[in-house]
Amino acid sequence: MIIAVKRTSKKRLIIKVISIIAVIFMFIAYYFHMSDKFAQDAKQEQLNEMQQTQQAAKENKKNKIEKIIYREVENAVDLVGQLNVRNVKIIANKIVIVCDPNTNIDALVVRYGTMALVKRTIDDIKIAIDLKYVVESKYDENN
Repeated sequence: MIIAVKRTSKKRLIIKVISIIAVIFMFIAYYFHMSDKFAQDAKQEQLNEMQQTQQAAKENKKNKIEKIIYREVENAVDLVGQLNVRNVKIIANKIVIVCDPNTNIDALVVRYGTMALVKRTIDDIKIAIDLKYVVESKYDENN
């Protein structure tokens, strides 16, 4: 034999109302949870975008400085004469150019003045050009 117990209609109505209120509360809690999550994702994406922009700006600045240095080395080698140059290096913010001992470096000294340090030996002439002032002046002109 199966016995079914029926509750009174007031109790059934109260349970339905409480169930509906609980479901509505769960949906509201889920909505606020997801909106917080989307807001955090948007902030994280914006932060990543800003970092990428800053990194791209840094790379751009590095490339500009590298081009400026390369052009300056080309100009210095042209002033000395490419056939007279033995070696060119960049050491500690200076361009070091090693030339033959009989090279005419007057044009280079006139262009760079006190920024070009010259050391003459029997074997060669070493010229050190300070890059700091050259890059600062050229970079400011480009911007």
